[in-house]
Amino acid sequence: MRASSFDENGRPQVNISLDGKGGKQMSKVTRSAVGRNMAVVFIEHKSRSRFVETDGKMEEVRRSYSEKGIISLATIQTTLGNSFRITGLDSPRESSELALLLRAGALAAPIYFVEERTIGPSLGAENIKLGINSAQIGLLVVMLFMLVYYKVFGIFANVSLALNIILLMACMSILGATLTLPGIAGIVLTMGMAVDANVLIFSRIREELASGMPSQQAIHSGFNRAFTTILDANITTLLVAVILFAVGTGPVKGFAVTLSLGILTSMFTAIVVTRAQVNLVYGGRKNKKLYI
Repeated sequence: MRASSFDENGRPQVNISLDGKGGKQMSKVTRSAVGRNMAVVFIEHKSRSRFVETDGKMEEVRRSYSEKGIISLATIQTTLGNSFRITGLDSPRESSELALLLRAGALAAPIYFVEERTIGPSLGAENIKLGINSAQIGLLVVMLFMLVYYKVFGIFANVSLALNIILLMACMSILGATLTLPGIAGIVLTMGMAVDANVLIFSRIREELASGMPSQQAIHSGFNRAFTTILDANITTLLVAVILFAVGTGPVKGFAVTLSLGILTSMFTAIVVTRAQVNLVYGGRKNKKLYI
């Protein structure tokens, strides 16, 4: 046991306790060395490596060595046994450091570095790159589906979706958010939610047209009646995102931030931007047929 404390005069000291075998050895050594100096030597085992070319291949060769240094030099004033103390220290900090070094030297065996590896940032960068590629492929597939299935209205949805992604990235840039894998997952989810809102609107317009309603009234009714459903769905998802941000940590918070921003931007683009495009193309005109 090695612990720092204070003597009867309030001066710092280090108390040392040895087991039976250590006490006998200490007593034997110090019995004939009273008045002489006793040094405490700290030995640190290290290894250094170098690369050697063997048969055209570079191989790492490690060599072990030891560094020795005196950490304390005291005068033996009497024969020492199982318990004794080191006095004459300048400050409590010195006694604490000496006790710490003595405890560190009490390890049962030295530690040698058998193998050392350094992992760089390439793995994380590769994962981010794959995540961005997956998001781009997903965006392309979604846009292609909307264009084929909803024709001209699919173009409106694709323009709104592209603007949605731009707005989302701009908001993340303003907040100083870092793009991570959970963040990319939130962006991909936002794509689906933005298109889902347009799907609800377009499906409602199709139903109104099938019932015989004129095109202008069908467009107006489709946007108005789908608005409540879109609002309810996005508010509940936004509440979940807020809860994730409040109780989550690290990647969960990143996903929650991206999802929350994506909900707000998708609602704006799906309702306002898409309707503005529809009104620009079909507004104030007598259209016999809507390409939807």
